[in-house]
Amino acid sequence: MGSAMGGLRTTGDLVAWMQMSRKMKINDAKQYVAKKLGVEVIDLTDEEKMLELREELDIGTIISMSGGSKGIQAKCKIAKLLDIEINSVNLFKANIRDFI
Repeated sequence: MGSAMGGLRTTGDLVAWMQMSRKMKINDAKQYVAKKLGVEVIDLTDEEKMLELREELDIGTIISMSGGSKGIQAKCKIAKLLDIEINSVNLFKANIRDFI
């Protein structure tokens, strides 16, 4: 339940990432995420709208969808979408080069 906004059900996880990674206040984090997603701040807590948007952007949903991103794949897309550094994503990218 990131930022008391429903976590992965809505955008609470994304807002929490901005609060932690950029030390943003909650209102600033909500505005940043809304802008990046192309929605209004009020839409960030709408489970139906966010489910559709999360599926469209393939950034993970509470219930895994067949063929949809999960785990590190979803985190990679979130990092790119929000223009942030996520340690696990950086470690994954560094280690994957050994296998290619």
